[in-house]
Amino acid sequence: MAAAVFFPRGDGRTIAELAEALGIEVRNAPQTGRRITGIASLDEAGPDDLTFFDNVRYADQLETTRAGCVILATRYASKPVPEGCAALVAKRADLAFAQAGRMLYPSALEPVPVSGRQAISEKASIDPSARLEDGVTIEPFAVVGPGVEIGSGTLIAANATIGAGCRIGRDCRIGANVSLSHALLGNRVILHPGVRCGQDGFGYVAGPTGLMKTVQIGRVVIQDDVEIGANTTIDRGANRDTVVGEGTKIDNLVQIGHNVVIGRSCVIVGQVGISGSAVLEDGVMIGGQSGVKGHVTIGRGAQIAAVSTVQGDVPPGARWGGMPAKPVKDWFREMTTLAELARKRRSAGKSDE
Repeated sequence: MAAAVFFPRGDGRTIAELAEALGIEVRNAPQTGRRITGIASLDEAGPDDLTFFDNVRYADQLETTRAGCVILATRYASKPVPEGCAALVAKRADLAFAQAGRMLYPSALEPVPVSGRQAISEKASIDPSARLEDGVTIEPFAVVGPGVEIGSGTLIAANATIGAGCRIGRDCRIGANVSLSHALLGNRVILHPGVRCGQDGFGYVAGPTGLMKTVQIGRVVIQDDVEIGANTTIDRGANRDTVVGEGTKIDNLVQIGHNVVIGRSCVIVGQVGISGSAVLEDGVMIGGQSGVKGHVTIGRGAQIAAVSTVQGDVPPGARWGGMPAKPVKDWFREMTTLAELARKRRSAGKSDE
């Protein structure tokens, strides 16, 4: 079976063009006119590839890389590279590499039509009352309900379901098998395959005959430039809106409960659970597999370590971690103390023998 190439190489950029576009220093470029057409890891790169180095753990791979060009972090600018490999120096090699990747593979930045066609499929089900601007793509077996409004340049991928009254801005990407209801989306929003957005949240009240379900009558409001990973779920508000702020990025398999308000430019990593009515202010970052209790506020710019549980309010700019989460210094101090106590206990047990 022939190897599949899902992101074919384009014309690329010369080393000189890359350095200029990235605004970084050329330390050693024996062939500035060499054309770079791809990106790869240090150990897999070839003469037409760009790679980067910013971790001493991979020093042996740097010594043997076959890459045509490598971006070195400033602190490793003096590291030797193989003969014939151009070296560029950037304060942040990872950032420069990411920017270069965007230039070399623009088609990899967002979902593309599954069918490969940019048109409205005859096999899509679109309610006559839906309003579509010019340039909308709707793929086979997508369903667009009554009163829906969709802006120009937006893709609705195969099998996606857009519920009645939803509004989707311009240049959005709604992935395959997404279900969207009771939601308002801004411009350039990306929902990856399998996102569930706008369903009712988990709300029950104990009554004399068992659990009574409570109504959820709010919406989900997703602002401009938000990206939401595959199979993430966002519940609509119960008595006010669930909000995801401008520029926020959410990983795969995240659960966001009803009435949650997430600020601008937040980062939420995979398998995080955020309970109802929690508030994340602008610039909050939450590591993977963490949980956030309902009705708490995480202040602007705060960072939560992976596998933590947030049970109370977190001050702005703080760095917390642990179960329950606390300031990182306190958390590390407690872990060190416990480790020391365990060591002493083991030592005492041996001496008793």
